[in-house]
Formats: sequence, structure tokens, C-alpha cells
Amino acid sequence: MRRAMLLLAGAAALCGSLLPGRAWAQAEEQALVDRATLTVQEMLGVGDPNILRDAQDAARRARAAMICPRVFRAGFLIGGQGGPCVLVARDGAGSWSGPAFYGMGAGSIGLQIGIQDMQILMLIMTDRGLRAIMENQFKLGADASVAVATIGGGINGSTTSAVGADVVAYARSRGLFLGIALEGSIFTRDAESNRNYYGRDVVARQIVVEMQAYNPGSDPLRAALMQHSARAN
Repeated sequence: MRRAMLLLAGAAALCGSLLPGRAWAQAEEQALVDRATLTVQEMLGVGDPNILRDAQDAARRARAAMICPRVFRAGFLIGGQGGPCVLVARDGAGSWSGPAFYGMGAGSIGLQIGIQDMQILMLIMTDRGLRAIMENQFKLGADASVAVATIGGGINGSTTSAVGADVVAYARSRGLFLGIALEGSIFTRDAESNRNYYGRDVVARQIVVEMQAYNPGSDPLRAALMQHSARAN
């Protein structure tokens, strides 16, 4: 029995070594898209009913969404947070695009200690907000013309801070919504991940606005967004 298991393990390793590099790379991007799907389902379907109601209402009006399934925040005096994200957008008919890949990062100095694992959903409410985020490198709070509202724990019902905002951000950790500061966070386009996932060089605008790139692996993500952001007729 032991010998058979070793033979199976060896065969699996051999098959894996024969897979082309792009297949392995694409598997990483697909794993991120799958985690983004779960994040949408959890952040728009489970939790504080008051925040959920506001989040679902914002999602129905959103032009686009930046989904960061796993952002780590850690530090001792000097801290930082970061993680991979995907950007999706909606056309006039209500259909969602495939994902464009981004990286998020931020640093901070001050009294802080510990490690936190978060989910972040940024609902982009305006074309102005979407254009800003599609820049090569976008820093939240740096562009005075782009208003950002962060909705977190302890905020119930409609929040006046979110009215008229270009970007409305929600964050959760261990199933609870958090109030966190995202100002200073930098979002950078990940051209390599876009190439891996779509098999050719495409930029964010081609993916999320012009919808010129498609990968069937993103269908569950698009379906989850449709389910939780369907506009009333």
C-alpha cells in the first residue's frame, strides 16, 4: 500500500512538472478570482443586516468594484498592509466584466501591534472613480477630486459620509465589518497576471470597460456580482 501511494505521488509530481509555466501561473490567478467570488458572496450576503442593506444598495448603483479577498495588516510601530485584488466593471446593460488584476499596498508609522487578515470590497460609484483607479498607480486620498468613504463596524443605516462618494469601501475580518482607514493605500496594475489569465497582453481598460478579454473561469464571480447587485426594473 505504501509503495502504491509513493508511486501515485511520484506520478502526480511528474505530471505537474510537465505542465507549462503559464498553466501554473494561471492557476494562481484563478485561485484569486475564486477567492474574490467568495468575498462577494460573504460581504454582500452575510453579516450585520444594517450594513448589508447599505452595501447591497451601493452595489446596485455601483459602476465597478475592486475586490481584495485577503489583505494582511501587520506591524510593530512600523506597519503595513497589502494583498492582491481584482477590478471588475459593469456595462450599461448590467453585465459585469472579467477581472483585471491589481496589487494593494500601504505603510504606516505609529503605535500598533499584531496581525490582521481582512477582506476589502471597494464599490466604485462613478466613472470618475473608475478612471482614477485604472491609472497605472492610484493612491487613495491623494486625488482630491475622488471622494472616498469607508464604512465599517458600528455604522448602521445609511451614512451621510457615503453620499456623493466616488468610492465606498467596506472591510471585514473574522466575519465582522471593520472601520479602517484606507487613505494612502496604493493600487498598482498587475500586467503579468492579466497576461497569464487571458493569454495575451491586455490593460485594465480593455478588460473592464471595453470587455475585450474573457476567461470562463471568471463566470462564477460575474454571476455572484449579478446576484447581489441586480438593479430593480
